Amino acid sequence: MFTNKMLFDSMLDDMNERRMQCDIYEKNNVYFIEMDLPGYNKEDISIEWNKGNIVIRASREETVEEDKKYIRRERRNFGTIERTFYFGEMDEEGMQASFTDGILTVSIPKKDENFSKKMIEIK
Repeated sequence: MFTNKMLFDSMLDDMNERRMQCDIYEKNNVYFIEMDLPGYNKEDISIEWNKGNIVIRASREETVEEDKKYIRRERRNFGTIERTFYFGEMDEEGMQASFTDGILTVSIPKKDENFSKKMIEIK
């Protein structure tokens, strides 16, 4: 069932999707996000984990060169872009990220179900 929030989130994702394309997959009980962020530096990117949501932001300031007179300017990637994904309860301590050749890779381990389950004795 589609909710208004899902539709709104989807519309926002579409706006950044061209600049923040990613693949999300699962392997060996770990979710992976591989996101293309060409032209950004590691220092331009932040990753936040909050209540099951992971928010990836990339910011860049506009550089202006006074001696350039543009005929056409299509590569105007400045400002802040972000995408949010919901994963639910995960192993926060085991999360890792790396950034190589314009590709951000985030690993999000699933929580060990046996560890989080607790049997309650009936008295």
